[in-house]
Amino acid sequence: MENNIKIDLKATEKFVSEQEFSNYINSALKAFDTLEGRKGKGSEYLGWMNLPSKTSEELISDCEKVAKRWAGVELVVVIGIGGSYLGAKSALDALSHSFQTHLGRKTPQIVFAGQNVSEEYLAELIDLMSVKSVACIVISKSGTTTEPAVAFRIIKNFLEEKYGRRDAAIRIVAITDASKGALKVLADNEGYTTFVIPDDIGGRFSVLTPVGLVPLAVAGFDIRYLLKGAADMENICSERSPDNPAVIYAAIRNALYNNGKKVELLVTYNPKLQYVAEWWKQLFGESEGKEGKGIFPASVNFTSDLHSMGQYIQQGERIIFETVISVKKSNRSLLSNSDSQNLDGLNFISDKHLDVCNKMAELGTKIAHYDGGVPNIKIEIPSINEYNLGSLYYFFEKACGISAYMLGVNPFDQPGVEDYKINMFALLGKPGYEKREQELKGRF
Repeated sequence: MENNIKIDLKATEKFVSEQEFSNYINSALKAFDTLEGRKGKGSEYLGWMNLPSKTSEELISDCEKVAKRWAGVELVVVIGIGGSYLGAKSALDALSHSFQTHLGRKTPQIVFAGQNVSEEYLAELIDLMSVKSVACIVISKSGTTTEPAVAFRIIKNFLEEKYGRRDAAIRIVAITDASKGALKVLADNEGYTTFVIPDDIGGRFSVLTPVGLVPLAVAGFDIRYLLKGAADMENICSERSPDNPAVIYAAIRNALYNNGKKVELLVTYNPKLQYVAEWWKQLFGESEGKEGKGIFPASVNFTSDLHSMGQYIQQGERIIFETVISVKKSNRSLLSNSDSQNLDGLNFISDKHLDVCNKMAELGTKIAHYDGGVPNIKIEIPSINEYNLGSLYYFFEKACGISAYMLGVNPFDQPGVEDYKINMFALLGKPGYEKREQELKGRF
């Protein structure tokens, strides 16, 4: 099977010697064995590893049934945070027309809530819901995570007031735990259609579960093709080989990290991929950033951010390396035109495809940054579609598991995330937190 993801490490060679890289490949293969053998920390959360190839026809069909049922709905609000938000958001942004809300479309418009607690944001969303036919997908394993739980309270109440309790239930889908939790209890009591977040899959690895599949199906995208791309990449990344792309990526990023490159910039040259980078930041940040270790994941979208971040990248502290998602072929065709006055002096690019200009900006930037002391990893995908996106998600997930085991941390927990929640509960006056509330209010 041909690998549709190509990794180019030429612009890392002066930073990592051939022998050094070979040693890191061997280390990555040992971490691969730990992951595949289910012998490492957090091994109870490896359900994502064989998920694409094991997704049932029944589940896919159930996702598509929701899309058919809501065919006449104008607006679908997806409620979730973290992995319950970023996976679906990244896929929808990548696959959608950039200006679809202005052009109009037959499938529902997807918007998000529960990813923040901004009063203005949610109030303005209610304004939009007031003039649209609305449905809701709420995503939470527990049903008690503060941000989505608050948003769902408000949106559920709105739907029940607008449509009545019985009709509102038809307009709500809950993606939650199989048997327990506040949202599961509510869904059973109210008769919501439900989908399961598997117990052995953590939020940041859940994009190929109903967490991502249901919103994508409702938006009219081909979830079968997405899963096909992921399943093919699952097969490729299951090979114990130094040519395994997940092994290669894990090896080179750890080699660079141990040579002083502490920040990884995920670079995109297509704004459709901006939220893929946001999803990637959570995946690697939560998986590796613990025990005083971990590469700091950041992202930029070029060429836009070359006019803001380019100066630092070129000449700032030499702690950065770049990983570029390069898209080989644009899905659209547009030529630069000639101008008789040529006042801007750009007639030399007349009749060139804009994608050619973008590719030359990518190459020119790569050379400039390499010369300035910034290593560059290139990850090329053929184009932006469901198949290649599914492949990319699975590739990054597998590489993340390998990379974190190389680092010596548990890739599948996130103990530090709870600290802010405990403080927030205390400051909001949650019963049982009174002592902590007083301690916190006496600080800053």
